[in-house]
Amino acid sequence: MIRAAVTGATGYAGGEVLRLLLQHPQVEIGALTAASTAGTRFGQHQPHLLPLADRIVGETTAENLAGHDVVFLALPHGASAEVAAQLPDDVLVIDCGADHRLESPDAWVQYYGGEHAGTWPYGLPELITGEGRQRDALSGVRRVAVPGCNVTAVTLGLQPAVAAGIVESTDLVAVLANGFSGAGKALKPHLLASEGLGSASPYGVGGTHRHIPEIAQNLTRAGAEDVTISFTPTLVPMARGILATATARLAPGVDADAARAVYEKAYGDEPFIALLPEGQWPTTAATLGANVAHVQIAVDERVGRLVTVTAIDNLVKGTAGGAIQSMNLALGLPETTGLTTIGVAP
Repeated sequence: MIRAAVTGATGYAGGEVLRLLLQHPQVEIGALTAASTAGTRFGQHQPHLLPLADRIVGETTAENLAGHDVVFLALPHGASAEVAAQLPDDVLVIDCGADHRLESPDAWVQYYGGEHAGTWPYGLPELITGEGRQRDALSGVRRVAVPGCNVTAVTLGLQPAVAAGIVESTDLVAVLANGFSGAGKALKPHLLASEGLGSASPYGVGGTHRHIPEIAQNLTRAGAEDVTISFTPTLVPMARGILATATARLAPGVDADAARAVYEKAYGDEPFIALLPEGQWPTTAATLGANVAHVQIAVDERVGRLVTVTAIDNLVKGTAGGAIQSMNLALGLPETTGLTTIGVAP
């Protein structure tokens, strides 16, 4: 059995990691740690995780994290590096935050501020990397940086077209509808039910969102020489989910049949990406609780643009599911172990 600890266990991302680990046949859950909630009963914070309800949340210390095979860091941005530095090199450490995603120190300083903590192997197995996929680089690693949830949705929507050269990567536009859980559990006025219910509101507008350099990094790895993307997320009144609509100007001579063929080739064998039948559009509800991305494309001939729509559960395929995919690959397990593409409906 693999013994796993989760830091930030009382937050949304940490709770989702634990929900999936409880279904993993080869994992034993060890320490549950947090900061402000240390010393409390775990069931106060994650009452849906009944098998763990009577545990007491520990402090996030090297002592409490010792003796585990895997440590998941579900911590605020900027907090992971300090904890990771205290863990042995032979422990698999999976960071669900942003600290180790970016390759460019300058991009980190611009979008996050502070000192760049370094770059870890990137935990998006389906990422196109030249002739291969990122899963090839995850076997045997002991540090993994899980992608941002918005990044996962936009990357999976656009990368086949970028890799095949059928779109202009300097003319990309993405608009997303996001569930409130993506903002975490912090008590902020704009996240209160009285503010959010019945309302949709943009955030990170005008090129300021922190996921922009990560999207550009991914699409560059997929083959783009340069990436320019206008990226606008919006909060909509749902707890979970991302619906990402991303468009790109088509290269000359590319029609709908050619575009479809590119996506069928890219995603035909991917266990956690479903290219839907033509005419069927993704919905966030269909991905609820599942480690899957639903993808659909269309060609707008009038304006010469490819339209992609991608739906994911931001807490599963967007965070915890991707983390466990990466754990499986790093430890030599079948990638699909403990994960499902089956959603919960209605």
